[in-house]
Amino acid sequence: MTATKPQSARWVVVAGLGPGSDGMVTPEVSAAIADATDIIGYIPYVARIAPRAGLTLHASDNRVELDRAGHALELAAAGGRVVVVSSGDPGVFAMASALFEALESAPQYLDLDIRILPGITAMLAAAAAAGAPLGHDFACINLSDNLKPFDLLARRVRLCAQADLAMAFYNPRSASRPDTFGRILEILRVECAPHTLITFARAVSTPEQRLETVTLDMARPEMADMRTVVLVGNSATRKLGRFIYTPRKAL
Repeated sequence: MTATKPQSARWVVVAGLGPGSDGMVTPEVSAAIADATDIIGYIPYVARIAPRAGLTLHASDNRVELDRAGHALELAAAGGRVVVVSSGDPGVFAMASALFEALESAPQYLDLDIRILPGITAMLAAAAAAGAPLGHDFACINLSDNLKPFDLLARRVRLCAQADLAMAFYNPRSASRPDTFGRILEILRVECAPHTLITFARAVSTPEQRLETVTLDMARPEMADMRTVVLVGNSATRKLGRFIYTPRKAL
């Protein structure tokens, strides 16, 4: 079975490179990259693409997603075969939404061949490494407050905890936001039992991968950074040997 490719001579693909391991890049994404004339993305993600003749790499810094998306549309309109790369899945806190936001402001590009190619998220790779902590209903929340106020973020976490949902947290703690994750832990301590299991999965699928599971009362802000996905279990999540899992049946 071969991966499908866009059929026109000019196209934009937004592709997920997975969480870090080359083995987690899908064949469909690899085929699009092999056929591309241009790769656009955040510097660390573009660095994962091997240079070759006929391929131009366009790396840019963080927080310029709309500029990146607009550049991709312009290159494709000029005849390029453009791949916009994201880590994980491009539809999860990544470039797919940014591309459509740019497209909404530039409807002249609506006739381009545009495709979104899914990837394995850091959240799912982390859950698999731990066992099955997201085995029942769960919520995925980005703890960065760059694009939403902290009050909204806190409300969402609180409501998810009250609903007894397992949760996956992206971007828990950074140098510019050293206190955010600590404030989230305080919310969890009000809404969840002290024995609630929390898994810290850092650099998942890479040689630097590190997993640590603790109870909520033992969790500390410094256990997370920007390369960490935090998985919070629900009231039924349990430890089984070295594995963490959430039963499929609700309590």
